[in-house]
Amino acid sequence: MIRIISGSHKGRRIAAPKTLPTRPTTDMAKESLFNILNNQFYFDEITALDLCSGTGNISYELASRGCPNITAIDADRQCVRFINETAEKLELNSISVFQAEVMAYLKSCKQQFDLIFADPPFDYESYEELVALIWEQKLLTDEGLLVVEHISSSSLEELPHFSHSRRYGNITFSFFEE
Repeated sequence: MIRIISGSHKGRRIAAPKTLPTRPTTDMAKESLFNILNNQFYFDEITALDLCSGTGNISYELASRGCPNITAIDADRQCVRFINETAEKLELNSISVFQAEVMAYLKSCKQQFDLIFADPPFDYESYEELVALIWEQKLLTDEGLLVVEHISSSSLEELPHFSHSRRYGNITFSFFEE
């Protein structure tokens, strides 16, 4: 069960099908992440990219908080369909969803974002390539922030543009910026 923590849809619960190949960010971790982001952004003034969006959990939270332009990317057709249906049902019109492999999408993307959130599967091994591609393609605005969710047993501290990380149980958010 996904819960929207704040904003226009605060408290709204969304039941994702158990057949989706996802691992939604926990409420505790998501609330902590958004407490950090609240100090950095006015959500109603930013553009956001949600990579490996899965259930759309982060996209819904951003939209509920007034983010006017959210692009959600996932390779799984079922996930894309679920996010589209949920966004439509909740009238979260600021979410645009695309089915694409993340690296291919990043290579062809021409837009810049204030916030990029990436939550690849725990067995993902291409973090260095992911971070490098975001900078090579200049996908972040000057004050932009990349947040990568990953299993706590792996560390991304050695990657370029690493700023800091926050651990919440078995998951960690690593923050990257200029």
